[in-house]
Amino acid sequence: MPVPEKIVLIGAGLTGPLLATYLAKRGFEIEIFERRPDMRTESIGAGRSINLAVSLRGVHALKEVGLFEEIKKIFIPMKGRIIHDLNNSMHFLPYGKGEKEFINSVSRAELNMQLMSLAEKTGKVKIHFEQRCLGMDFTKRIVSFVDEASQEKKSLRSDCVIGTDGSASNLRSSMENLEGYVSRFIPLGHGYKELSISADSNGDFKMEPHGLHIWPRGNYMLIALPNLDCSFTCTLFFPMKGDVSFESLKTKSHIASFFEEQFPDTIELMPDVVDQYISYPTSTLGTVRSEPWNVEDIALIIGDAAHAIVPFFGQGMNAAFEDCTILNAMMDDYEDDWKNLFSDFSQHRKLHTDAIADMAMENYIEMRDLVNDPDFLLAKEVERELEEKFPGKFIPRYSMVSFHRIPYAEVYARGRKQITIVEELMKNLNQVRDLDMKRATELMADYKV
Repeated sequence: MPVPEKIVLIGAGLTGPLLATYLAKRGFEIEIFERRPDMRTESIGAGRSINLAVSLRGVHALKEVGLFEEIKKIFIPMKGRIIHDLNNSMHFLPYGKGEKEFINSVSRAELNMQLMSLAEKTGKVKIHFEQRCLGMDFTKRIVSFVDEASQEKKSLRSDCVIGTDGSASNLRSSMENLEGYVSRFIPLGHGYKELSISADSNGDFKMEPHGLHIWPRGNYMLIALPNLDCSFTCTLFFPMKGDVSFESLKTKSHIASFFEEQFPDTIELMPDVVDQYISYPTSTLGTVRSEPWNVEDIALIIGDAAHAIVPFFGQGMNAAFEDCTILNAMMDDYEDDWKNLFSDFSQHRKLHTDAIADMAMENYIEMRDLVNDPDFLLAKEVERELEEKFPGKFIPRYSMVSFHRIPYAEVYARGRKQITIVEELMKNLNQVRDLDMKRATELMADYKV
């Protein structure tokens, strides 16, 4: 069939408005149907409110559609991890190798509102709020909605529907009813609870704002990201069940003693931490794996709707934005053949989103358990030395993910090879100044990028 003149998107979270802007710049008329009210005019939450870390893949997408200069005004640069030890000491682990390699903290709600407004400014994007998708009849190309205010049901025929409706995607649920379509949610076993560190009495930050603060404690951790109002959004990642877990930590006295013992420096930062802990909800985490992502040229799912991941590499939104970048680039090669466009995009991209899903799980272990391990810290020093000695060839995995646009599956493969090199060089190594550069050169000669 010919390329559709009008495209329907389900979901006006982060991915929907960005994709709509890409498509609008190609001349398409876009209608977005969003379950929630308009957060720009009504006081509602942004859904999952873990602060977001915007890295190069996300920045690249924003630059491509001309939104970066406006949106970067709400970014706070973070240059590395600031580790809080049990004894209240702190140390800094840089993310990259210079002033230009940093990630950005941003409020999910602020970013969402900006993206919606900037999409509407194209003049080709219309957002319908309080419209919950009930599913789609792919044979008839009819998608159904219910108005959340009136409870009135309605149906809409559309030649092309793209689901950007998040990890609980109703469009994906409709696809699951078709033969050959598979989707599963893999729970992490850990959940999260958000807390908040307010600004001090002068309206300033209580901690260094240009870093991601981490309190690593083995099987769990607390993190804090800065906000523009000089507060910090904290997130406690914690087992759902067990002796030390959300299930077991219930009474005020237990909560207070837990924070005093495990996060002693937060007591002064959050004097109301017990009340916050009790009043704020506990949410679950997990990974969505699904395939395929399309039904011919009729429907496609992207972003969290297709491949939600845990947040420990800061790549959920960045990967979703990169979906938009890649889909947009592929459109040039497929012209009016959207059936193969959607199919090839689905197959190609899944390799890479599976890879970042695996790396995000691995990074959780690193963040909560390894950042205080002497061998881990020495390995990071070795990586920096190798990056300096072999620029462009040896790039630490975190840097490949966050500061480059190397495809995720390639990052994963290269990272595994580089680990073996670092492990070989660390045998009997106690300090980085004793690194055997002759042996490093030999190993790197065999390392094919």
